[in-house]
Amino acid sequence: MPLVPADLARHNCLDFSFRRIEPGWPFREAGRDVLLAVRGNLTANSGETLVQLAVQGVGITRVGSFHIQEEVASGRLVPLLEAYNPQDRESIHAVFVGGATVPARVRVLVDFLAERMRARSPGG
Repeated sequence: MPLVPADLARHNCLDFSFRRIEPGWPFREAGRDVLLAVRGNLTANSGETLVQLAVQGVGITRVGSFHIQEEVASGRLVPLLEAYNPQDRESIHAVFVGGATVPARVRVLVDFLAERMRARSPGG
């Protein structure tokens, strides 16, 4: 298991291909944010896919905490490098057509998603 971010060079890192703001995996070392380029044999555009591959032992992945809450709670996945985690840094947006009035079903969905994401985030 990697003990420091540089140890990831010796592991198969499963990367998330969805276009990121940052071109690497972010870590916090010695009080500052750093980006680490990782390498592996698979890239996917689905966090759920990456989680399942990690559960199957294919490699190590970095996904949002909301993707792995159940797997960590059940012991199927173990968080790594927590002391270096800068927390979730990329925003998630609910995008919808606005106007004078937002349909109730849209408002209910957005409120539900916001509450669900808040509940799954570290620190609630």
